[in-house]
Amino acid sequence: MVKTYRIEVDCANCAAKCQDAINKLDFVNSCEINFMTQKMIVDAEDVDKNIKAILKAARKVEPDFEILD
Repeated sequence: MVKTYRIEVDCANCAAKCQDAINKLDFVNSCEINFMTQKMIVDAEDVDKNIKAILKAARKVEPDFEILD
């Protein structure tokens, strides 16, 4: 399932690190974070069910990372 989320991340480098961390999760097929638009597109199994794990992975590299919706 592919879902798009509005996010809040402070810099492009942090966005890239968060994207890499999320892409390493077993249930994630792909994740793209666009710093300029502050959007994240995730293709994963049961995205809504696993959103907390996605957020946790991103916050390991960027503690201020937020998923707004």
